[in-house]
Amino acid sequence: MTPSTTPQPHPAGLLPRLGAAVYDGLLLVALFFLATALVAPLMPSDHIPTGTIWFQAYLLLVMFGFYGWFWTHGGQTLGMRAWRLRVLNTDGSALRWSRALLRFIVAWLAWFSVIGLLLCLRNGVALHDQLSNTRVLRLPKV
Repeated sequence: MTPSTTPQPHPAGLLPRLGAAVYDGLLLVALFFLATALVAPLMPSDHIPTGTIWFQAYLLLVMFGFYGWFWTHGGQTLGMRAWRLRVLNTDGSALRWSRALLRFIVAWLAWFSVIGLLLCLRNGVALHDQLSNTRVLRLPKV
């Protein structure tokens, strides 16, 4: 292909984002099992009581560690890689941990609210991308 016809990355649509979210969700379930297996033996009765706030915060921290690590190291989770998506700052640079944290918090709130889902994509940019000055691009096939 000539340079003028080389496919360029473009904003990711809703379907690839959902596909990557489902893929990453399966990975997170496995990671949650592992994280639980690490702390359960430390409990006096070998189980964690339902509704334990510290445990919910721990799993939220595990989830942020998963997304934060991948977003700051290459811009792609495993699900995003499968769907050829990459998250970048609006200037094209890689995310730092502070930007990843902002994106994670806003995305978490947006994805789990009706308003966030209704406003998910406007001009190819999700609400959490707008508020954190990031973009998710769909990469061309290689």
